[in-house]
Amino acid sequence: MRLNGRTALVTGAAAGIGRAVADRYAREGARVVYADRDGDTAAAAAEAAAGEARAVGVDISDETAVAGTFAELEADGWTPDVVVANAGVQLFGQDAKIADLDLDVWRRTIDVNLTGTFLTVKHAVRGMLRLGGGSLILTGSPTGMRGEGNDFTAYSTSKAGIHGMTRTVAAAYTGDGIRANCVVPAYTETPLVRTLTENETERAAIVGRIPMGRAGSPADVEGVMVYLASEESAFATGALFEVNGGMTTL
Repeated sequence: MRLNGRTALVTGAAAGIGRAVADRYAREGARVVYADRDGDTAAAAAEAAAGEARAVGVDISDETAVAGTFAELEADGWTPDVVVANAGVQLFGQDAKIADLDLDVWRRTIDVNLTGTFLTVKHAVRGMLRLGGGSLILTGSPTGMRGEGNDFTAYSTSKAGIHGMTRTVAAAYTGDGIRANCVVPAYTETPLVRTLTENETERAAIVGRIPMGRAGSPADVEGVMVYLASEESAFATGALFEVNGGMTTL
């Protein structure tokens, strides 16, 4: 029960890493807001949670929707002091090397991944300033750090932007008691990457670059997310926490 007394909001909480983290937060004693564009699935996840939970359907690329969500939560006494900006898209078969990338695919990816994270963090910070502090946790990707995503120009760029946003927000709000960190999972098998999971050749090529010899799972990411949400990480801000089965060593 390391998160007793916390109120956490997790975006992309209907499935994958977001669902696993939201479920773990509930088991750790937090009140949890399951936020997702798929409101019905988020509601089912919240209903099945181990503790006090609620769901919101929200398109994070729409500022009116994001602002309304945070305003509604605050009005109900649910202002989050932990926010995990995790929602994102990866447009397999559409994202491409830059010379082959359609502008529409670029815009759709940036709108959700980077602008959506910006809007989530923007309105989360406003609430945390009124609370007197909080913890922001953003989800990054090795594709935004190394040459892991040369066929995913838009996705890789969006994640690199998230890494930079983490550092900027951390520097801007340290004096206000707000911390910002980024968790960078390696290849993690979730519905987001089903296209890769179902292609044995591509999957084997990716897993073969992971020194531990296996793909990650959402459960592998939960622990560091709990740490960053808790007071155990009180001196950690502006950092990128890689959870990658040893890929950092390569």
